[in-house]
Amino acid sequence: MDSRGVLTEAFGRITELYDGVAEGLDDETLHHRPGGTGNPIAWLLWHLARVQDDHVADLADTPQVWEEWQERFGLPNGTDDIGYGHTSEQVDAIRISDPELLVAYHHEVTLATARYLETVDERELEREVDQRWDPPVTAGQRLVSIIGDCLQHLGQAAYVKGLQQG
Repeated sequence: MDSRGVLTEAFGRITELYDGVAEGLDDETLHHRPGGTGNPIAWLLWHLARVQDDHVADLADTPQVWEEWQERFGLPNGTDDIGYGHTSEQVDAIRISDPELLVAYHHEVTLATARYLETVDERELEREVDQRWDPPVTAGQRLVSIIGDCLQHLGQAAYVKGLQQG
């Protein structure tokens, strides 16, 4: 398997896990904040999809999927808001009652990711995409970072779901 195949497999696993975590959630479970301050499942799933959408769109130099989906969510968050650095009040403001909406949005993000991955070769993976770091971040490093972030948040969401369901 080449690097493109490995990345495609990794992002495919994220989608499978995402769908599993979102399955069977009601409004109370979606928005429960462990300890009153932890991040709820709805926010975690929204955030990880937003991060993937934002970062892959930047790598691919394409518009974010969110541009077409934001209105469906009824959220005032623009494309610059991916949830990073949200205050407790901002976390509470992310109210999404339909887990299927989250799943559908993430599926579109996954399709956009797959389209980008079809173009990825070794040269693309070595392309410097962020000069703010020393050494600069490459596209390959950014993709691994996205995968890590998504898996971390999926684990958190699965844990919160497990707390709720016993």
